[in-house]
Amino acid sequence: MSSPAVPSVLFVCVHNAGRSQMAAAFLTRLGGDRVEVRSAGSAPADTVNPAVVEALNEVGIDISAEAPKVLTVEAVQASDVVITMGCGDACPYFPGKRYLDWKLEDPAGQGVEAVRPIRDQIEQRIRGLLAELGIEAAA
Repeated sequence: MSSPAVPSVLFVCVHNAGRSQMAAAFLTRLGGDRVEVRSAGSAPADTVNPAVVEALNEVGIDISAEAPKVLTVEAVQASDVVITMGCGDACPYFPGKRYLDWKLEDPAGQGVEAVRPIRDQIEQRIRGLLAELGIEAAA
């Protein structure tokens, strides 16, 4: 069980290859060790979207070593906040968890030009989430 002093956040999308990877990367960068970060997909892809890797590289975040992970009941149970990004009914529900659904365009099959605005929206949402959790974003 995670300590209440360090909230745990799980990002879920279908393939865990784009939006949830970007969100996890931004929360890791901006929240540091003050938050526990997970991401997963209900039907994980084989690799992270290359345009997502490139878009994050542009802002100094390297996720080239990341791989999509399968969504498990254990990951949801271990998280205080579960943020879905188009995973629909595939995400298990547990009472007592905080669930948010972020409506974001899917970067699948798009080039880096289309991914940049999605990346920027995610960064802003992460900054808002940190503020809600009472955690100051790293510079």
